[in-house]
Amino acid sequence: MAISKAVKAALKVLSYPDPDVRKTYLIERKLKKLNKMHPKDPRYRTWDHEVSCGDHKVPVRIFSLPDGLNHPVLLFFHGGGWVTGDIDSYDRVCMDMARMTQRVVVSVDYRLAPEHRFPAAVEDCYAVAREVFLNTDLLGVKPEEITLIGDSAGGNLAAAVSLMARDRGEFLPGSQILLYPATYSDHTPSSPYASVVENGSDYLLTSKRICEFMELYISSPNDYENPYFAPLLAKDFSNQPRTFIITAEFCPLRDEGEAYGQKLREAGGDVEIYCMPDALHGYFSLPTSFALVKRSYILINRFLKGPGKK
Repeated sequence: MAISKAVKAALKVLSYPDPDVRKTYLIERKLKKLNKMHPKDPRYRTWDHEVSCGDHKVPVRIFSLPDGLNHPVLLFFHGGGWVTGDIDSYDRVCMDMARMTQRVVVSVDYRLAPEHRFPAAVEDCYAVAREVFLNTDLLGVKPEEITLIGDSAGGNLAAAVSLMARDRGEFLPGSQILLYPATYSDHTPSSPYASVVENGSDYLLTSKRICEFMELYISSPNDYENPYFAPLLAKDFSNQPRTFIITAEFCPLRDEGEAYGQKLREAGGDVEIYCMPDALHGYFSLPTSFALVKRSYILINRFLKGPGKK
């Protein structure tokens, strides 16, 4: 069902005025914390763990399945523009993910900007991925049973971790799922991607807002050219995981996400790209009763079964 004129008009109103996230990010963090206030399914046990990364520990939360047996793993990096969100605010999303995929979910509480700027977030995510892939006793799974997954900024981090893993040579993920990922560094009107302009003002996540998040995330202007910041700028797209990219029709990041998939495909990668019709950025965090979320899990589970399997 297409977005009606009335809904589009309402979205335009909600998208304006667009507050400066550089001034409001602390308030937004507090608002996101409210998402953790929901009843938990007692069948899905969670426990917290920490992973060493340099001079600090990275918290993770593990969501197990009711049968308590070993299952394949989804290593999840949350969205929030590298500035907001945490494992608490994504509790329900991760619980739903475990239930809908019948996989163990490991959620990473990476450090946030601007207190911890690039590359802090990606280094934290890499450290957790390294432990999960190399310490097979931790979750009782083989490396090939682990899939990286992230939404928005988390999709960016998943792609960056895969590039970093190939470059450092310590491990290599076999599969990754990128949900409306940020992959490019320019979201001004001069962006080469039409969706930045077409969807950049009236659909909740604005192009202006993306630019402000990135300003909070970067350590220096040089970061805009770093492929671990903007994976689409990588010079080499080979030896990357089997990849599934889901974009959203009315998302400013739609075209750059799809362009990243095309780059991986041109380099010989096994890549699936799907644009969710009538969807806005962030829709995956809605309850699983929403049709768009149900459809996403059908596609994700099909991908997780492996090549050629339905």
